[in-house]
Amino acid sequence: MVRYTVQRLIIMIPNLLVISLLTFIIIQLPPGDYLTTYVLELQAQGEHVNQERIDYLREEFGFDRPFHEQYLSWLAGLLQGDFGHSFEYDLPVSEVIGDRVFLSFVVSFSTILFTWIVSFPIGVYSATHQYSAGDHSLTFLGFIGLATPNFLLALILLYLSNLAFGTSIGGLMDPRYVEAPWSWAKVNSVLAHLWVPVIVIGTSNTASMIRRLRANLLDELGKQYVVTAQSKGLHPLKVLVKYPLRMALNPFIADIGTLLPQVISGSAIVSVVLSLPTTGPMLLRALQSQDMYLAGSFLMFLALLTVLGVLLSDLALAALDPRIRLAGGVAR
Repeated sequence: MVRYTVQRLIIMIPNLLVISLLTFIIIQLPPGDYLTTYVLELQAQGEHVNQERIDYLREEFGFDRPFHEQYLSWLAGLLQGDFGHSFEYDLPVSEVIGDRVFLSFVVSFSTILFTWIVSFPIGVYSATHQYSAGDHSLTFLGFIGLATPNFLLALILLYLSNLAFGTSIGGLMDPRYVEAPWSWAKVNSVLAHLWVPVIVIGTSNTASMIRRLRANLLDELGKQYVVTAQSKGLHPLKVLVKYPLRMALNPFIADIGTLLPQVISGSAIVSVVLSLPTTGPMLLRALQSQDMYLAGSFLMFLALLTVLGVLLSDLALAALDPRIRLAGGVAR
C-alpha cells in the first residue's frame, strides 16, 4: 500500500503540470485579455480611454510578453505560493479568494454530510424493504429530487419564504455581517442561513445517492454468500452489516473524487440565485472578465482537489473492498 501510494503521488506531478498548461491555454483562448475587456467596458460607458495608461498596464502585467514566458512566470509563482494578481480587484489572488474559499468549504462540507446522513438510511431501508409502500414512496420522492433543477428549487424556496414570512433567505449571513470581522454573532448568522443552500444543493445529490446505494445493496443481497449466511440462521442485521452493506458503500467512497472539487466550484448557478458569497460566482466573473490569474488559480485548485480526491477514494476503496486489487490483476 505504501509503495502504491508513493507511485500515485509521483504520477500526480506530471498530471498537474499538464493540467496547468491546458488551464493556461484555455484561459488565454478568448481574443484579447483583461485590459481589452476593460477598454470595451469603458467605451460602452462613454468614458475616455487613456491609451498610454493601457499600454503601461499591459507591460506591467506582462501581457506583451510571449505565451511561454507568461506561462512559466505563472507556473513559477504557483510553485512559490504566489497565485498572481487579480486585475479586476487590484489585489493578490490569495487575498481575494480567502473568505470565499472558507465559506465554500463550509457549504460543501455541510452538503456532503447532509447527503450522506440522509441518503444512507433511506437507501438501506429501500433495499431491505423492496417494493414496499415505503420503498415506492421514497423512490417517488427520489425521482422528484433528480428531476428538479437545483436553481429552480432555490427560486421556489425564495418565493415561498418571501410569501409566507416576508423575508429573503438569500445569502449566507445577515447583510450587517458581510463586511464585519468574524465573531460568534457572525458564525451564528452563517449557521442560521446555511440550511437553505445545503438543502438546495444536496437534494439532487441525495436522490442520486439513494438510487445508487439501493441498487448496489440489492445486487449484493441477491448473491450466494448472503443466501448461505441466511440459511445458516445468522441474524438478519449481522448478515446485512458484515459484508453486503460494506460492499455497497463503494459509491460513497468513490464520490470523494468528485465531492472535493465542489469545495472550490460549489454550485455556481445556485450561488448566483441565492446570492451566496462563495467561489462559484467569482469564478464565473473571472472567466467573463478574463481575469486570467484569478480564473487560473480557481481552475488549478479544482484540478488539485480532483487529483487528491481520486487518490483518496482509490486508497479507501482498496481498504474497504478486498475484491479491488491495486495491481489490477485477478487474484489467484
